[in-house]
Amino acid sequence: MRLAIALALLMLTACSKPTQVKQTTAEVSASDPFLDSLSHDTFMFFWEQADKQGQVPDRWPTPSFSSIAATGFGLTTYLVGVERGYITREQAAERVLTTLSFFANGPKGEQKENVIGYKGFFYHFLDAGTGTRFKTVELSTIDTGLLLGGVLSCQTYFDQDNETERRIRELADALYRDVDWNWAMNGQSTMSMGWHPEHGFIDAYWRGYNEAMLIYILGLASPTHPIPADSWKAWTASYQWAKYQGQEFINFGPLFGHQYSHLWIDFKGIQDTYTASKGIDYFENSRRATLANRAYCINNPAGYADYSENIWGLTACDGPANDNKANPNINHEGYWARGASQYYLKDDGTIAPTAAGASIPFAPEVCVPALKEMKRKYGKSLYQQYGFVDAFNPSFERTDGTKGWFDKDYLGLDQGPIVIQIENYKSGFVWNLMRKNPYIRDGLRKAGFTGGWLAE
Repeated sequence: MRLAIALALLMLTACSKPTQVKQTTAEVSASDPFLDSLSHDTFMFFWEQADKQGQVPDRWPTPSFSSIAATGFGLTTYLVGVERGYITREQAAERVLTTLSFFANGPKGEQKENVIGYKGFFYHFLDAGTGTRFKTVELSTIDTGLLLGGVLSCQTYFDQDNETERRIRELADALYRDVDWNWAMNGQSTMSMGWHPEHGFIDAYWRGYNEAMLIYILGLASPTHPIPADSWKAWTASYQWAKYQGQEFINFGPLFGHQYSHLWIDFKGIQDTYTASKGIDYFENSRRATLANRAYCINNPAGYADYSENIWGLTACDGPANDNKANPNINHEGYWARGASQYYLKDDGTIAPTAAGASIPFAPEVCVPALKEMKRKYGKSLYQQYGFVDAFNPSFERTDGTKGWFDKDYLGLDQGPIVIQIENYKSGFVWNLMRKNPYIRDGLRKAGFTGGWLAE
Protein backbone atom coordinates (compact mmCIF):
# COMPACT_ATOMS: atom_id res chain seq x y z
CA MET A 1 0.00 0.00 0.00
CA ARG A 2 2.81 2.30 -0.96
CA LEU A 3 0.75 5.31 -2.06
CA ALA A 4 -1.53 4.95 0.93
CA ILE A 5 1.51 4.83 3.22
CA ALA A 6 2.90 7.92 1.49
CA LEU A 7 -0.29 9.81 2.23
CA ALA A 8 -0.53 8.50 5.78
CA LEU A 9 2.98 9.85 6.43
CA LEU A 10 1.80 13.42 5.89
CA MET A 11 2.26 15.14 9.24
CA LEU A 12 2.20 18.75 10.35
CA THR A 13 5.78 20.00 10.38
CA ALA A 14 7.04 23.39 11.51
CA CYS A 15 8.88 25.19 8.73
CA SER A 16 11.15 28.20 9.05
CA LYS A 17 10.42 31.30 7.01
CA PRO A 18 12.13 30.80 3.64
CA THR A 19 14.50 33.11 1.91
CA GLN A 20 12.94 34.38 -1.31
CA VAL A 21 14.57 32.76 -4.31
CA LYS A 22 14.59 34.36 -7.72
CA GLN A 23 13.06 32.00 -10.24
CA THR A 24 15.43 31.73 -13.18
CA THR A 25 14.04 30.86 -16.58
CA ALA A 26 15.51 29.40 -19.73
CA GLU A 27 14.15 28.72 -23.14
CA VAL A 28 13.25 25.05 -23.47
CA SER A 29 12.41 23.55 -26.83
CA ALA A 30 9.94 20.68 -27.00
CA SER A 31 12.08 19.25 -29.81
CA ASP A 32 15.19 19.09 -27.62
CA PRO A 33 17.05 15.82 -28.47
CA PHE A 34 17.62 15.28 -24.75
CA LEU A 35 13.88 14.85 -24.22
CA ASP A 36 13.71 12.42 -27.14
CA SER A 37 16.44 10.20 -25.73
CA LEU A 38 15.06 10.35 -22.18
CA SER A 39 11.60 9.41 -23.45
CA HIS A 40 12.91 6.47 -25.47
CA ASP A 41 15.25 5.13 -22.80
CA THR A 42 12.59 5.32 -20.08
CA PHE A 43 9.93 3.80 -22.34
CA MET A 44 12.10 0.74 -22.85
CA PHE A 45 11.79 -0.13 -19.15
CA PHE A 46 8.12 -0.92 -19.70
CA TRP A 47 8.53 -2.55 -23.07
CA GLU A 48 11.32 -4.90 -22.01
CA GLN A 49 10.46 -5.62 -18.38
CA ALA A 50 6.71 -6.38 -18.49
CA ASP A 51 6.11 -10.10 -18.02
CA LYS A 52 4.29 -12.49 -20.36
CA GLN A 53 0.96 -11.42 -18.81
CA GLY A 54 1.72 -7.74 -19.39
CA GLN A 55 2.38 -7.00 -15.72
CA VAL A 56 5.04 -4.38 -14.97
CA PRO A 57 7.45 -5.02 -12.08
CA ASP A 58 7.37 -2.67 -9.14
CA ARG A 59 11.15 -2.36 -9.46
CA TRP A 60 14.05 -3.71 -11.49
CA PRO A 61 16.67 -5.24 -11.46
CA THR A 62 15.91 -6.24 -7.87
CA PRO A 63 13.40 -9.12 -8.17
CA SER A 64 9.95 -7.93 -7.17
CA PHE A 65 6.19 -8.36 -7.42
CA SER A 66 4.30 -6.46 -10.10
CA SER A 67 2.56 -3.14 -9.42
CA ILE A 68 -0.89 -2.56 -10.89
CA ALA A 69 -0.25 1.21 -10.93
CA ALA A 70 3.01 0.73 -12.84
CA THR A 71 1.12 -1.53 -15.25
CA GLY A 72 -1.40 1.27 -15.78
CA PHE A 73 1.41 3.68 -16.54
CA GLY A 74 2.89 1.11 -18.90
CA LEU A 75 -0.35 0.83 -20.88
CA THR A 76 -0.23 4.55 -21.67
CA THR A 77 3.51 4.53 -22.44
CA TYR A 78 2.84 1.92 -25.16
CA LEU A 79 0.64 4.46 -26.91
CA VAL A 80 3.42 7.03 -26.67
CA GLY A 81 5.73 4.39 -28.11
CA VAL A 82 3.51 4.01 -31.17
CA GLU A 83 3.28 7.77 -31.70
CA ARG A 84 7.06 8.13 -31.39
CA GLY A 85 7.85 5.14 -33.60
CA TYR A 86 9.47 3.06 -30.85
CA ILE A 87 7.06 0.19 -31.58
CA THR A 88 4.31 -0.49 -34.10
CA ARG A 89 0.60 -0.09 -33.46
CA GLU A 90 0.21 -3.85 -33.87
CA GLN A 91 2.89 -4.56 -31.27
CA ALA A 92 1.25 -2.21 -28.80
CA ALA A 93 -2.21 -3.64 -29.43
CA GLU A 94 -0.98 -7.17 -28.81
CA ARG A 95 0.66 -6.17 -25.52
CA VAL A 96 -2.40 -4.20 -24.40
CA LEU A 97 -4.79 -7.05 -25.24
CA THR A 98 -2.64 -9.47 -23.24
CA THR A 99 -2.63 -7.10 -20.26
CA LEU A 100 -6.36 -6.37 -20.28
CA SER A 101 -7.19 -10.05 -20.75
CA PHE A 102 -5.16 -10.86 -17.65
CA PHE A 103 -7.19 -8.45 -15.51
CA ALA A 104 -10.51 -9.43 -17.08
CA ASN A 105 -10.04 -13.18 -16.80
CA GLY A 106 -8.01 -13.53 -13.60
CA PRO A 107 -9.59 -15.11 -10.49
CA LYS A 108 -11.57 -12.70 -8.31
CA GLY A 109 -13.45 -12.93 -5.05
CA GLU A 110 -13.43 -12.11 -1.36
CA GLN A 111 -11.12 -14.95 -0.37
CA LYS A 112 -7.67 -14.15 1.01
CA GLU A 113 -5.53 -16.03 -1.48
CA ASN A 114 -5.26 -16.99 -5.14
CA VAL A 115 -7.21 -13.99 -6.44
CA ILE A 116 -6.24 -10.78 -8.23
CA GLY A 117 -9.13 -8.59 -7.12
CA TYR A 118 -12.63 -8.09 -5.79
CA LYS A 119 -15.55 -5.75 -6.52
CA GLY A 120 -13.76 -4.55 -9.67
CA PHE A 121 -10.72 -3.38 -7.68
CA PHE A 122 -7.33 -5.08 -7.83
CA TYR A 123 -4.67 -5.83 -5.27
CA HIS A 124 -1.87 -3.28 -5.08
CA PHE A 125 0.88 -5.83 -5.77
CA LEU A 126 0.61 -9.15 -7.58
CA ASP A 127 3.01 -12.04 -7.14
CA ALA A 128 5.52 -12.32 -9.96
CA GLY A 129 5.08 -16.09 -10.14
CA THR A 130 1.38 -16.74 -9.65
CA GLY A 131 0.02 -13.37 -10.74
CA THR A 132 -2.28 -13.31 -7.71
CA ARG A 133 -2.36 -11.22 -4.51
CA PHE A 134 1.08 -10.67 -3.05
CA LYS A 135 1.13 -11.68 0.62
CA THR A 136 -1.50 -9.59 2.49
CA VAL A 137 -1.45 -6.33 0.49
CA GLU A 138 -4.61 -4.28 0.24
CA LEU A 139 -7.23 -4.06 -2.45
CA SER A 140 -6.14 -0.57 -3.51
CA THR A 141 -8.51 2.16 -4.64
CA ILE A 142 -5.83 4.57 -5.87
CA ASP A 143 -3.72 1.94 -7.60
CA THR A 144 -6.80 0.56 -9.33
CA GLY A 145 -7.56 4.13 -10.44
CA LEU A 146 -4.06 4.54 -11.88
CA LEU A 147 -4.41 1.20 -13.64
CA LEU A 148 -7.71 2.38 -15.13
CA GLY A 149 -6.10 5.59 -16.34
CA GLY A 150 -3.98 3.38 -18.58
CA VAL A 151 -6.90 1.10 -19.46
CA LEU A 152 -9.14 3.98 -20.56
CA SER A 153 -6.34 5.58 -22.57
CA CYS A 154 -6.13 2.35 -24.55
CA GLN A 155 -9.90 2.19 -24.92
CA THR A 156 -9.84 5.61 -26.59
CA TYR A 157 -6.70 5.09 -28.65
CA PHE A 158 -7.45 1.74 -30.25
CA ASP A 159 -10.41 2.83 -32.35
CA GLN A 160 -9.86 0.81 -35.52
CA ASP A 161 -12.37 -1.71 -36.83
CA ASN A 162 -10.43 -4.95 -36.42
CA GLU A 163 -10.81 -7.86 -34.03
CA THR A 164 -7.90 -6.98 -31.74
CA GLU A 165 -8.82 -3.33 -31.28
CA ARG A 166 -12.53 -4.08 -30.86
CA ARG A 167 -11.64 -6.57 -28.14
CA ILE A 168 -9.42 -4.00 -26.41
CA ARG A 169 -12.31 -1.53 -26.30
CA GLU A 170 -14.72 -4.15 -24.96
CA LEU A 171 -12.38 -5.33 -22.21
CA ALA A 172 -11.47 -1.79 -21.20
CA ASP A 173 -15.11 -0.82 -20.89
CA ALA A 174 -15.94 -3.94 -18.90
CA LEU A 175 -13.05 -3.40 -16.49
CA TYR A 176 -14.16 0.16 -15.77
CA ARG A 177 -17.85 -0.73 -15.40
CA ASP A 178 -17.01 -3.58 -13.00
CA VAL A 179 -15.51 -1.27 -10.37
CA ASP A 180 -17.87 -0.75 -7.43
CA TRP A 181 -16.73 2.74 -6.49
CA ASN A 182 -19.69 3.30 -4.20
CA TRP A 183 -18.79 0.21 -2.16
CA ALA A 184 -15.34 1.74 -1.60
CA MET A 185 -16.93 4.80 -0.03
CA ASN A 186 -17.85 2.54 2.91
CA GLY A 187 -20.75 4.82 3.77
CA GLN A 188 -18.44 7.81 4.25
CA SER A 189 -18.27 11.14 2.44
CA THR A 190 -14.80 10.34 1.03
CA MET A 191 -13.36 7.14 -0.41
CA SER A 192 -11.46 4.53 1.59
CA MET A 193 -7.83 3.94 0.66
CA GLY A 194 -8.44 0.21 0.45
CA TRP A 195 -9.75 -3.06 1.81
CA HIS A 196 -8.35 -6.30 3.22
CA PRO A 197 -10.29 -9.56 3.26
CA GLU A 198 -8.82 -10.20 6.70
CA HIS A 199 -10.30 -7.12 8.40
CA GLY A 200 -12.28 -5.00 5.98
CA PHE A 201 -11.77 -1.38 4.98
CA ILE A 202 -8.64 0.57 5.82
CA ASP A 203 -9.39 3.27 8.37
CA ALA A 204 -7.95 6.00 6.16
CA TYR A 205 -9.72 7.97 3.46
CA TRP A 206 -8.76 9.95 0.40
CA ARG A 207 -9.01 13.53 1.56
CA GLY A 208 -7.35 16.33 -0.37
CA TYR A 209 -5.14 17.40 -1.76
CA ASN A 210 -3.16 14.53 -3.31
CA GLU A 211 -3.09 12.20 -6.30
CA ALA A 212 -6.63 10.90 -5.75
CA MET A 213 -8.47 13.39 -8.00
CA LEU A 214 -8.58 10.69 -10.67
CA ILE A 215 -10.52 8.14 -8.60
CA TYR A 216 -13.21 10.67 -7.68
CA ILE A 217 -13.62 11.67 -11.32
CA LEU A 218 -13.84 8.01 -12.38
CA GLY A 219 -16.21 7.24 -9.51
CA LEU A 220 -18.55 10.10 -10.35
CA ALA A 221 -18.71 9.05 -14.00
CA SER A 222 -19.40 5.36 -13.40
CA PRO A 223 -22.57 4.24 -15.24
CA THR A 224 -22.85 1.20 -12.95
CA HIS A 225 -21.59 2.03 -9.43
CA PRO A 226 -21.30 5.83 -9.09
CA ILE A 227 -20.26 7.56 -5.90
CA PRO A 228 -22.55 10.22 -4.32
CA ALA A 229 -22.85 13.48 -6.25
CA ASP A 230 -21.46 15.52 -3.36
CA SER A 231 -18.27 13.45 -3.04
CA TRP A 232 -16.18 16.04 -4.90
CA LYS A 233 -17.34 18.76 -2.52
CA ALA A 234 -16.34 16.60 0.45
CA TRP A 235 -12.95 15.92 -1.17
CA THR A 236 -12.15 19.59 -1.80
CA ALA A 237 -13.39 20.63 1.66
CA SER A 238 -10.24 19.09 3.14
CA TYR A 239 -7.76 21.06 0.99
CA GLN A 240 -4.98 23.06 2.65
CA TRP A 241 -4.44 26.36 0.87
CA ALA A 242 -1.29 28.11 2.04
CA LYS A 243 1.66 30.22 0.97
CA TYR A 244 4.96 28.37 0.85
CA GLN A 245 8.30 29.42 -0.62
CA GLY A 246 6.65 32.44 -2.19
CA GLN A 247 3.87 30.42 -3.87
CA GLU A 248 0.20 30.25 -2.90
CA PHE A 249 -1.32 26.88 -3.75
CA ILE A 250 -3.20 23.83 -2.49
CA ASN A 251 -0.45 22.21 -0.46
CA PHE A 252 0.73 18.62 -0.59
CA GLY A 253 4.38 17.86 0.13
CA PRO A 254 5.57 15.12 -2.28
CA LEU A 255 5.37 16.18 -5.91
CA PHE A 256 3.73 12.94 -7.06
CA GLY A 257 0.47 14.18 -5.57
CA HIS A 258 0.59 17.13 -7.96
CA GLN A 259 1.38 14.92 -10.95
CA TYR A 260 -0.42 11.56 -11.16
CA SER A 261 -3.96 12.66 -12.03
CA HIS A 262 -2.43 15.14 -14.48
CA LEU A 263 -0.87 12.34 -16.53
CA TRP A 264 -4.23 11.70 -18.18
CA ILE A 265 -6.30 14.81 -17.51
CA ASP A 266 -5.47 18.24 -18.90
CA PHE A 267 -6.53 20.57 -16.10
CA LYS A 268 -5.27 23.68 -17.85
CA GLY A 269 -8.09 26.16 -18.39
CA ILE A 270 -10.82 24.18 -16.63
CA GLN A 271 -11.96 24.92 -13.09
CA ASP A 272 -14.08 23.43 -10.36
CA THR A 273 -15.75 25.60 -7.72
CA TYR A 274 -12.71 25.51 -5.44
CA THR A 275 -10.07 26.55 -7.98
CA ALA A 276 -12.39 29.18 -9.45
CA SER A 277 -12.62 30.73 -5.98
CA LYS A 278 -8.82 30.95 -5.90
CA GLY A 279 -8.44 32.28 -9.43
CA ILE A 280 -6.33 29.35 -10.67
CA ASP A 281 -6.71 25.90 -12.18
CA TYR A 282 -5.09 22.64 -11.09
CA PHE A 283 -2.41 22.93 -13.77
CA GLU A 284 -1.33 26.26 -12.29
CA ASN A 285 -1.49 24.72 -8.83
CA SER A 286 0.97 22.02 -9.89
CA ARG A 287 3.24 24.63 -11.45
CA ARG A 288 3.36 26.53 -8.17
CA ALA A 289 3.99 23.35 -6.21
CA THR A 290 6.89 22.51 -8.52
CA LEU A 291 8.43 25.96 -8.13
CA ALA A 292 8.00 25.83 -4.35
CA ASN A 293 9.66 22.40 -4.19
CA ARG A 294 12.61 23.73 -6.16
CA ALA A 295 12.83 26.90 -4.08
CA TYR A 296 12.95 24.84 -0.88
CA CYS A 297 15.88 22.83 -2.28
CA ILE A 298 17.70 26.01 -3.32
CA ASN A 299 17.24 27.43 0.18
CA ASN A 300 18.49 24.08 1.49
CA PRO A 301 17.88 24.72 5.20
CA ALA A 302 19.48 21.42 6.24
CA GLY A 303 22.62 22.05 4.18
CA TYR A 304 22.52 18.87 2.10
CA ALA A 305 25.18 18.33 -0.54
CA ASP A 306 24.65 19.54 -4.11
CA TYR A 307 21.16 21.05 -3.66
CA SER A 308 20.98 23.95 -6.12
CA GLU A 309 18.86 25.56 -8.82
CA ASN A 310 19.40 22.53 -11.04
CA ILE A 311 19.79 19.75 -8.47
CA TRP A 312 16.43 19.42 -6.75
CA GLY A 313 13.25 17.38 -6.53
CA LEU A 314 11.51 15.84 -3.52
CA THR A 315 8.87 13.15 -3.94
CA ALA A 316 8.20 9.56 -2.90
CA CYS A 317 11.20 7.46 -3.88
CA ASP A 318 13.88 5.03 -2.72
CA GLY A 319 16.60 6.14 -0.32
CA PRO A 320 19.91 4.98 1.16
CA ALA A 321 18.20 2.85 3.81
CA ASN A 322 16.98 0.55 1.04
CA ASP A 323 20.41 -1.05 1.39
CA ASN A 324 21.24 0.13 4.90
CA LYS A 325 23.47 -2.83 5.68
CA ALA A 326 26.21 -0.73 4.08
CA ASN A 327 26.03 1.55 7.11
CA PRO A 328 24.59 0.36 10.43
CA ASN A 329 24.50 3.94 11.70
CA ILE A 330 22.51 5.25 8.78
CA ASN A 331 20.38 8.35 9.46
CA HIS A 332 18.62 8.30 6.11
CA GLU A 333 15.35 6.73 5.02
CA GLY A 334 14.55 4.00 2.51
CA TYR A 335 11.41 4.32 0.38
CA TRP A 336 9.82 7.43 1.83
CA ALA A 337 7.33 10.12 0.86
CA ARG A 338 9.84 12.97 0.65
CA GLY A 339 8.40 16.41 0.10
CA ALA A 340 8.14 20.01 1.20
CA SER A 341 5.12 22.23 1.79
CA GLN A 342 3.75 24.53 4.47
CA TYR A 343 2.40 21.67 6.57
CA TYR A 344 4.77 18.89 5.60
CA LEU A 345 8.53 18.50 5.43
CA LYS A 346 10.39 15.24 4.90
CA ASP A 347 13.87 15.62 3.48
CA ASP A 348 16.97 13.52 4.05
CA GLY A 349 19.09 14.76 1.16
CA THR A 350 17.63 12.28 -1.37
CA ILE A 351 16.58 13.58 -4.78
CA ALA A 352 14.39 11.76 -7.31
CA PRO A 353 14.72 12.74 -11.00
CA THR A 354 11.04 11.87 -11.52
CA ALA A 355 10.13 14.89 -9.36
CA ALA A 356 11.35 17.20 -12.11
CA GLY A 357 10.63 14.77 -14.94
CA ALA A 358 6.93 14.44 -14.22
CA SER A 359 6.57 18.21 -13.78
CA ILE A 360 8.00 19.13 -17.18
CA PRO A 361 4.69 20.41 -18.62
CA PHE A 362 4.11 22.66 -15.59
CA ALA A 363 7.52 24.35 -15.49
CA PRO A 364 9.75 23.21 -18.36
CA GLU A 365 12.08 26.17 -17.90
CA VAL A 366 13.29 24.77 -14.58
CA CYS A 367 12.58 21.04 -14.94
CA VAL A 368 14.46 20.31 -18.17
CA PRO A 369 17.67 22.14 -17.11
CA ALA A 370 17.55 20.20 -13.83
CA LEU A 371 17.36 16.84 -15.59
CA LYS A 372 20.15 17.80 -17.97
CA GLU A 373 22.38 18.89 -15.12
CA MET A 374 21.73 15.72 -13.14
CA LYS A 375 22.72 13.60 -16.12
CA ARG A 376 25.79 15.75 -16.81
CA LYS A 377 27.00 15.90 -13.23
CA TYR A 378 26.50 12.29 -12.18
CA GLY A 379 26.77 10.47 -15.51
CA LYS A 380 26.45 6.70 -15.49
CA SER A 381 26.05 6.58 -11.72
CA LEU A 382 22.60 8.10 -12.22
CA TYR A 383 21.65 7.62 -15.88
CA GLN A 384 21.83 4.06 -17.17
CA GLN A 385 20.02 1.57 -19.38
CA TYR A 386 16.49 2.89 -18.80
CA GLY A 387 17.28 6.52 -18.14
CA PHE A 388 17.53 7.84 -14.60
CA VAL A 389 17.68 5.33 -11.76
CA ASP A 390 15.07 6.07 -9.14
CA ALA A 391 16.96 8.34 -6.75
CA PHE A 392 20.31 9.51 -5.41
CA ASN A 393 21.72 11.12 -2.28
CA PRO A 394 24.99 13.09 -2.59
CA SER A 395 25.14 13.63 1.20
CA PHE A 396 25.16 9.97 2.16
CA GLU A 397 28.42 8.89 3.76
CA ARG A 398 29.49 5.27 4.15
CA THR A 399 31.43 3.83 7.04
CA ASP A 400 34.60 3.95 4.94
CA GLY A 401 34.18 7.70 4.45
CA THR A 402 33.11 7.60 0.79
CA LYS A 403 30.15 9.79 -0.11
CA GLY A 404 27.23 9.56 -2.45
CA TRP A 405 24.45 6.99 -2.81
CA PHE A 406 22.84 6.05 -6.11
CA ASP A 407 19.89 3.70 -6.37
CA LYS A 408 20.46 0.37 -8.08
CA ASP A 409 16.80 0.13 -9.10
CA TYR A 410 14.27 1.63 -11.45
CA LEU A 411 10.72 1.95 -10.09
CA GLY A 412 7.84 1.60 -12.52
CA LEU A 413 5.81 4.05 -10.46
CA ASP A 414 8.41 6.75 -11.10
CA GLN A 415 9.38 5.81 -14.66
CA GLY A 416 5.91 6.05 -16.17
CA PRO A 417 5.20 9.69 -15.34
CA ILE A 418 8.46 10.74 -17.02
CA VAL A 419 7.48 9.21 -20.38
CA ILE A 420 3.88 10.41 -20.24
CA GLN A 421 4.64 13.97 -19.14
CA ILE A 422 7.43 14.45 -21.67
CA GLU A 423 4.90 13.55 -24.35
CA ASN A 424 2.26 15.83 -22.87
CA TYR A 425 4.78 18.66 -22.97
CA LYS A 426 5.96 17.89 -26.50
CA SER A 427 2.61 17.26 -28.17
CA GLY A 428 -0.22 17.10 -25.63
CA PHE A 429 -0.88 13.61 -26.99
CA VAL A 430 -2.22 11.87 -23.87
CA TRP A 431 -4.20 14.93 -22.75
CA ASN A 432 -5.78 15.34 -26.17
CA LEU A 433 -6.56 11.64 -26.31
CA MET A 434 -8.29 11.64 -22.93
CA ARG A 435 -10.32 14.73 -23.77
CA LYS A 436 -12.23 12.39 -26.07
CA ASN A 437 -12.95 9.76 -23.43
CA PRO A 438 -16.62 10.09 -22.41
CA TYR A 439 -16.01 8.84 -18.87
CA ILE A 440 -13.33 11.45 -18.20
CA ARG A 441 -15.49 14.23 -19.62
CA ASP A 442 -18.58 13.10 -17.70
CA GLY A 443 -16.66 12.75 -14.44
CA LEU A 444 -15.19 16.23 -14.74
CA ARG A 445 -18.59 17.74 -15.42
CA LYS A 446 -20.15 15.91 -12.48
CA ALA A 447 -17.35 17.24 -10.28
CA GLY A 448 -18.38 20.74 -11.36
CA PHE A 449 -15.60 21.54 -13.83
CA THR A 450 -16.43 24.11 -16.49
CA GLY A 451 -14.71 26.19 -19.13
CA GLY A 452 -11.78 25.65 -21.47
CA TRP A 453 -11.69 22.52 -23.60
CA LEU A 454 -14.51 20.94 -21.55
CA ALA A 455 -16.91 23.55 -22.91
CA GLU A 456 -16.03 22.86 -26.51
